[in-house]
Amino acid sequence: MGGTAMAAVHYDSYTEARGHLKALLDAAERGHVATVRRDSATTALVDVERLRHYLAMVTPSRAQVVSEGGGWSIFIPGLPVAADGATFDEAVLEMADALREYAEDWQDHLLDAPNHRENWGLVQLISLSDDDQLREWLVGQTR
Repeated sequence: MGGTAMAAVHYDSYTEARGHLKALLDAAERGHVATVRRDSATTALVDVERLRHYLAMVTPSRAQVVSEGGGWSIFIPGLPVAADGATFDEAVLEMADALREYAEDWQDHLLDAPNHRENWGLVQLISLSDDDQLREWLVGQTR
């Protein structure tokens, strides 16, 4: 049963939700709980910036940055992602690209792999971040 934009909004079917899409989106944008049940699954609608901000807070990058051989290397322990660059900024840009490739691979075929399935939050964070947000998350700096 649906509610007002001032409270949680829930619809028990896709058809009911479709008729109240504005109420669902308004609730999600305000930070209220907004859910739709379809068969046995319930899906939440969440404002992108709220979700991205939360994921950045609870998902530390753990990036390791190393200066070696006149260049820079970046890797994240536990992830098959690394990057090198002649400068620190170049290495960070390469790492952002490598993370985006990992996120694409995860969504394409790694999401069910036992050693990757727990990276859902990381993949969401990568996919919802622009380049500056991803850089800040990686190394704590903005341009």
